Amino acid sequence: MAKVVVAALRQKSKRQPKGSSVTEKRVRSTGGQTTIMRSLDAESRTFGEDFQYVFSKNVAKARRDNKRATGATDVAVPKR
Repeated sequence: MAKVVVAALRQKSKRQPKGSSVTEKRVRSTGGQTTIMRSLDAESRTFGEDFQYVFSKNVAKARRDNKRATGATDVAVPKR
């Protein structure tokens, strides 16, 4: 007999760490597109966690852009 388990299926979200010094601003570029600008405080006690958060967000965006442009997330440039 199968055991029935009822639980919420939530993905782990990469939320901003509690007490972080990361600030996010939505800025319009000269082309009219909105971009998110993240900045962090170098004197923060949670600088390592904050830096990891900002870096992971930047890498995720770069992979999305590469996927949209080339069809693959990570593309190696061929040797000439």
